[in-house]
Amino acid sequence: MPDSAEAEPHAPGVEALHGTLQRIAANVEQVLVGKSDVVRIALVTMLAEGHLLVEDVPGVGKTSLAKALARSIDCTASRIQFTPDLLPSDITGVSVYNRASDSFEFRPGPVFADIVVGDEINRASPKTQSALLECMAEQQVTVDGETYPLSTPFMVIATQNPIEMEGTYALPEAQRDRFTARVSIGYPDARAELAMVDEHAGHDPLGELRPVADSAQVRALLETVRGIHLSPEIRRYVIDLVTATRKLSELRLGASPRSTLQLVRTARAQAALAGREYVIPDDVQAVAVPVLAHRLVLTNEARAARKSAAELVRSLLTRIPVPRGDSDAGRR
Repeated sequence: MPDSAEAEPHAPGVEALHGTLQRIAANVEQVLVGKSDVVRIALVTMLAEGHLLVEDVPGVGKTSLAKALARSIDCTASRIQFTPDLLPSDITGVSVYNRASDSFEFRPGPVFADIVVGDEINRASPKTQSALLECMAEQQVTVDGETYPLSTPFMVIATQNPIEMEGTYALPEAQRDRFTARVSIGYPDARAELAMVDEHAGHDPLGELRPVADSAQVRALLETVRGIHLSPEIRRYVIDLVTATRKLSELRLGASPRSTLQLVRTARAQAALAGREYVIPDDVQAVAVPVLAHRLVLTNEARAARKSAAELVRSLLTRIPVPRGDSDAGRR
């Protein structure tokens, strides 16, 4: 009989998953005080096997969120500081000639890790940003005609400053579409900021953070999420919601078919996070804005009217008919 400590853990039940995620969330919230909803979206994105884009002004904890999540899981992690002079090979790796063997050897770049933190991704040129496209979509890297697989789990957590700030390049639509969800942290309220001053003034909580899970446990969690039940009614609800974005007069570009898949995956993850083995409409609504809004491109008229993609998604959630009776269907 194999040693249970060395064997890959079986997929846990939803209750066990919930307990593990609670420990990870509590760990991250030691660093990011008063932002439980942001932490929730980060965990949902991880469970959906996706990538997270954190957009906000400097100093609100974007990088701290990414680092805290990475350190809460005992897995390989790397950090890439994006700068205007960063090259694609600085991310993916490069083939180097080995004189002793008279051949080229591939030296992996920092993207070869379980969790990759891309800091200020929109300070690099579009050419360098595009180095992540294949990694994020296909979980592999191709260099000099050779393809190298990336690990599982594999998650990119990228931070970016608002594009109005000096020295930034707007992410292309194709790049934004690779990110499963986008969140903005925002300023803490007065109580949370006071707690942060009291707890963080004398020490660095990030430096003291210890892992509460490992990569094997995360792989088991991913397997559990894949098995969360999704009824035909919920599938139709997701498709109706995504299709509706393509018909809005305020948009030049609606949500892509990739966003349909990502919305389904994150809804499953949200259901698991809530301790359920089936998806209900509330799960879809809880993740719709962070999953869809960053993929939508507004018309010039909509921008002039100061409309936002998030507002349009929220409006659709009030207009698209919600399926009923899915809780019973999910239990069958």
